[in-house]
Amino acid sequence: MASVLITGGSGRLGRSVVEGFVAAGHRVVSVDRQTPADPVTGADYAEVDLLDAAATRQLFAERAPEAVVSLAAIAVPFSAPEDVILTTNSAIAHNVTDAAVEAGARKVIVASSPSIMGYGSPAGWVPPRLPLDEDVTPRPWHAYGLSKHVAEQVAAMFAAKHGPGDGERGVKFASFRPCYVIAPEEWQGAPTQQGHTVTERLDDPALSAPALFNYVDARDVTDFLLLLLERMHVIENGDVFFVGAADAMARRPLREVIPEIYPELAHLAEGLTGSAPAFSIDKARRVLGWEPKRSWRTELAG
Repeated sequence: MASVLITGGSGRLGRSVVEGFVAAGHRVVSVDRQTPADPVTGADYAEVDLLDAAATRQLFAERAPEAVVSLAAIAVPFSAPEDVILTTNSAIAHNVTDAAVEAGARKVIVASSPSIMGYGSPAGWVPPRLPLDEDVTPRPWHAYGLSKHVAEQVAAMFAAKHGPGDGERGVKFASFRPCYVIAPEEWQGAPTQQGHTVTERLDDPALSAPALFNYVDARDVTDFLLLLLERMHVIENGDVFFVGAADAMARRPLREVIPEIYPELAHLAEGLTGSAPAFSIDKARRVLGWEPKRSWRTELAG
């Protein structure tokens, strides 16, 4: 198994990823500003300010990981001043990717976000189609979305520099866009990232509508990352993937719910029948053979 360095390992998604990678047999180093109060048994922990490029390079060089999963970032739009979010997340993406390459890592995975697509723009937003897929051009309208688009471009820039990434000394890069992450404890009633419970988001469509009803279980993201790490050789260097649940965070079909909240999207939602989500995971299915295992229908307590 590989030596994997995971940044942001103390965060909501990071905790599940660290736990899952350890369970899979990888040698894991979790890097964050602080070590969690309940560290995962079997994982190693290190603290560093990822905005400090020199310190980041030094730590990565000492750990010499074979693979790096970059999750660290300011994770919520508008949770800090716009300039802080943009500069922080963009710098972390570059510093981590650069340090990974310099330390000899051969696989680098960078976290992005579906919010780069631009939904929720106060100026109005009508995409070319639903469900959204990786071929739809991003149109971020806030600093968080822009910073995640920059993170994807950082991975793409390094991929352009290193070529196809094949061979013994090749380096492969990928980005992934995890939908609204639901941590395991949130199925039991703990508040989600926006402060509402999963049940509240299901009972009131207006709470899930700003994210177009997207979501994904943190453990399914972990399974995706494990599979991506294993199958990096089959992807195009710098590839991007949506990672979401196979259904929508809605009790009724989106073809019914979306027109009630976003009339301008009614014509695009016509094909979203049954439990179909507004974000396509067909690329991850086709290229990697990944399939999410969890749904609010199977995981929600009570």
